[in-house]
Amino acid sequence: MNKINKSTYFLFLTATLLILFDQVTKLLVKGFVFGGLNFHGMSIGESISVIGDFLQITYVENSGMALGITFGAGKIFLSIFSIIASIGLAYYLLKLDKFSIWVRIGVMLIFAGAFGNLIDRVFYGIFFNESPLFYGRVVDFIQVDIPDINIWNIHYTHFPVFNIADSCVSVGVVLLLIAHNKIPTFNEVFRNNYNAADEQHSNPSSETN
Repeated sequence: MNKINKSTYFLFLTATLLILFDQVTKLLVKGFVFGGLNFHGMSIGESISVIGDFLQITYVENSGMALGITFGAGKIFLSIFSIIASIGLAYYLLKLDKFSIWVRIGVMLIFAGAFGNLIDRVFYGIFFNESPLFYGRVVDFIQVDIPDINIWNIHYTHFPVFNIADSCVSVGVVLLLIAHNKIPTFNEVFRNNYNAADEQHSNPSSETN
């Protein structure tokens, strides 16, 4: 079995810290009851100005994808897809340990964001006694004002409300776009690992030397 190098451990540690930060900020906005602590948080639709009208904390919830994008298929399908995607991203990140650090950071950020919102979808419903397992709603709260624009007859007065997890995904995607020429092919990532494993099995003496 290939050893996991220190940089991969560090990337997973960073992802864990980002997921914790995402969850803490969401709980501070939504409020929670834990043991003897009852933190009220904000009301849905409530806004707190941070930098005038440009940056506000606005509490909204959505049952769709990132940035408030709704999803036409069943909610359970989206939650299960999120689980599979998170597992796949974690496995992919493990396999990237010998490739570009910028690609690995991009994948790590996307994994952290996907897992952060996954927690909302899977567990928030039962944690807050609002819905069954897998039917929770994602907490969004960062609202950034933008100049009024019209796209396909839709009028936008502000950027869709988002959260820390969404930010991680967005930055990760941008990093991958910038470093697109360094993204390895499927064969480079997986076939090379299989070939290395085959060589080890075919040359057992190399393990004892």
